[in-house]
Amino acid sequence: MPNPKYQPVDAAVVPRFADVATFMRAKRVDIDPELDIGLVGVPFDIGLNYRGGPREAPSAVRQASRLIRRVNPASGVDPYELCNVADIGDAPVNPIDLHKSIAQIEAFFSELVKARIRPVAIGGDHTIPTPILRALAKKEPVGLLQIDSHPDTLDEMLGTKINHATFMRRGIEEGLIDPKRTVQLGLRGSRFSRNDIQNSLDMGLTVITMDDYEAMGRAAAIERIGSTIGTGRTYVTIDIDGIDPSYCPGTAVPEIGGITPRDAQVILRSLRGVDVVGGDISEVAPCYDPTGITSVTAANFMFEMTCLIAEAIARKR
Repeated sequence: MPNPKYQPVDAAVVPRFADVATFMRAKRVDIDPELDIGLVGVPFDIGLNYRGGPREAPSAVRQASRLIRRVNPASGVDPYELCNVADIGDAPVNPIDLHKSIAQIEAFFSELVKARIRPVAIGGDHTIPTPILRALAKKEPVGLLQIDSHPDTLDEMLGTKINHATFMRRGIEEGLIDPKRTVQLGLRGSRFSRNDIQNSLDMGLTVITMDDYEAMGRAAAIERIGSTIGTGRTYVTIDIDGIDPSYCPGTAVPEIGGITPRDAQVILRSLRGVDVVGGDISEVAPCYDPTGITSVTAANFMFEMTCLIAEAIARKR
């Protein structure tokens, strides 16, 4: 595609503070078969068991993403040069009905799959990978990189099976996630039981706790991630509480002692060459961060994912 149809607003021409906010100042369009990458909000947070707030993240990240320019400083990738990228709005949700919301989100992402649009989503709480993967991985399981402080492998929480602490277990049970090609990075903090991380190991996942990460160093962790995931179809999910809360305080469940944004940035960039089919950044709760830096960080991660997906699409053309 030598001349992609949709181009973002040029900050060198139109001031960043002008006009209506969209993700990374991309065009706002409805689902369009000409699109390659859809930037989408998922304002859902009734899967949480503690503090609310992530339903506000899509609007906050749209505002924060005015800062993002178009060329990746490390890879030189300009995703808008390679692909049609646009903000396709928010997935529909019902704010008082969890199961109806899950069905609506899955149906929305199924429409993207039909149109061959790869999504980059801003949640919402970390329940949202369940309906997204039900759409993306219905025919074939995906490898997965999860940056998170919690494993999310509980069978149930508070008597419910679908919530922000169960998406990994549901994804493996439903054949959406390939455990042999999955890495959980950054796990730390107090646990529900001694079995929390053992559950992940029993399921065949590769686990790199924060203690492991500090001991091995970033380069060795990147090597482990690459050798585990390979180059096949892969989904990336970032729970913003995987990042140390001194950098990202705007989250419902902050856990001290986490990954720095810089390390996460470099780890994402290491996935060049992987067939990244989609991703999400979840658990951003703007109400706990008056500085807005959490939303800025999420916007930068969104840009990194968009660059990865754009390259993956370009390789297949």
